[in-house]
Amino acid sequence: MLFSVGMKIFLVGYMACGKSRKGRVMAKEQGRRFIDLDAYIIDREKCSIAEIFTRVGEGGFRKLETRYLQEVCELYEDFILSTGGGTPCFNGNMEYMNQQGHTIFLNTDISILTARLIRGKQKRPLVSGLKDEEIHDFVRKHLEQRLPYYKMAKEEIKNNLFEGQSGGEF
Repeated sequence: MLFSVGMKIFLVGYMACGKSRKGRVMAKEQGRRFIDLDAYIIDREKCSIAEIFTRVGEGGFRKLETRYLQEVCELYEDFILSTGGGTPCFNGNMEYMNQQGHTIFLNTDISILTARLIRGKQKRPLVSGLKDEEIHDFVRKHLEQRLPYYKMAKEEIKNNLFEGQSGGEF
């Protein structure tokens, strides 16, 4: 999957679907700048996403997220950006990304998302307080709400491999 020079490419999808990993690989293969929006926010705000959620709540975080998404688009012409799982679902961000460049939805099976989230839930404010056995139902319900936004992407890639597997898209 090669894109023309000077193009903004946005990877969207649920938490733990592999946006950052896939984005790094794509950027390296294509010689492009890679930006992880969550890492960018952490750098600009000088604190973790969890701390931002604690300080200003999810609504405050979403406003910051939109501001930094737009800042990245103003600063750079050519990049691959991995968004946060909720980025496309708030403040007209999906429409904005579609206007700015090419959006790709990494569509990942719920069982894979659940397994990854259980392993790394301490880094994810939305699931950090859940018991492992509650995460699958949470993901299923949450994904159902977010799917219409993800489906607005210009392209969709099935991304159903566990780490360590080879072949397929990922």
